[in-house]
Amino acid sequence: MIEVGNYDSGTSDIVRRGRNTKMVPGQKRYHCLAGLGILLIALALAAGIMGCASAPEYLEIRNWHDLYSIGENLGGHYLLMNDLDSATGGYLELASSAANQGKGWQPIGTSDDPFRGTFDGQGYEIGDMFVNRPDESVVGLFGAVDVGGVIENVKVMKANATGEWAVGGLVGENSGDVRDSYSNGTVSGTDCVGGLVGANAGAVSDCYSAANVTGHWDVGGLLGCSDSSGTVINSCSVGNVTGEWAVGGLIGGNLGGIIDKSYSTGDVTGEDYVGGLAGDNQGTVSNSYSSSGVTGEWYVGGLVGDNDSSGIVSNSYASGSVAGDSFVGGLVGSNWGTVSSSFWDIDSSAVNESDGGTGKTTVEMNSIVTFSEAGWNIIGVASGQTAPAYIWNIVTGQAYPFLTWQA
Repeated sequence: MIEVGNYDSGTSDIVRRGRNTKMVPGQKRYHCLAGLGILLIALALAAGIMGCASAPEYLEIRNWHDLYSIGENLGGHYLLMNDLDSATGGYLELASSAANQGKGWQPIGTSDDPFRGTFDGQGYEIGDMFVNRPDESVVGLFGAVDVGGVIENVKVMKANATGEWAVGGLVGENSGDVRDSYSNGTVSGTDCVGGLVGANAGAVSDCYSAANVTGHWDVGGLLGCSDSSGTVINSCSVGNVTGEWAVGGLIGGNLGGIIDKSYSTGDVTGEDYVGGLAGDNQGTVSNSYSSSGVTGEWYVGGLVGDNDSSGIVSNSYASGSVAGDSFVGGLVGSNWGTVSSSFWDIDSSAVNESDGGTGKTTVEMNSIVTFSEAGWNIIGVASGQTAPAYIWNIVTGQAYPFLTWQA
């Protein structure tokens, strides 16, 4: 059935690094309604027709069959119209543990033929998705999203996703735009494994993950790895992360990308290059923090495990506990790059040293003076209030600084 409406919605390759090297790292269509009254003047009628011609057609997604059919038109525009879960039509044969000979959900889009359209979840949930493809790469609800592709306003709930390289709860490999989206559940894989996105070469903004993530290399609570064209802004992760090499609360390997105004809180456990926010940083980390508890062996830091020669850390802090064997720092385990105007709590971390940054007591970390004297964009506020014109707010004397968008 055709329904009249006027809805308007607003890969570069990821380098797969070697394992033993650090440096190589029933649907309805929507369209606009032209004026049809016989008394309309010709100009108004022409304007209405032009509007119809330019507006995209949106296809409704109401069940798992509809969702699966996106693979037949990867450049289309889609609207999720309701929650999907194990009780929704098509679940058993498409997204359950019994689907596809036990492999579960078939990710939408591949590296060779990625999704390049728009998908607006409208705040609805996609729950109970099962994916068991341990020998396959580019795994998630969406396998690959191309440049120009947009995924927004969707919540992936109680996901159980397993793959090899580029594994995420929402997107396996992203070169497009992922925004205002959320994931929880469990995500596991080998390399570039993230709670929301596995491998990122695009934009991730205003996103959140509470997924528990496990993997081997480049493992992160929100993103597994992100290359030089990747950005992460106004995002966070709270799930626990476990891996071996390049393991971070927010991102495992930041391979030249930008992380700004983001934070992590989940526990992080790994072996080498383990950080509360980023395990291995070769890009930029600014205006971010971690309260994650961090445990590792070599190159272990409250914020960053290893800050490479191209790595930049500024206006950031760490407040979680830190434990390791060698090259252990309250803020940064090993630093070859630049660290400026950044701090860690020597009391809560139980670490008095860091290869970059300045150690402060908890009392000092709760004081606006510490950060304002370092040039932060920060202002003191009363409890329960925020000042949106500033990046940072603090209820001085009561807690650590927080990012204004958190409120």
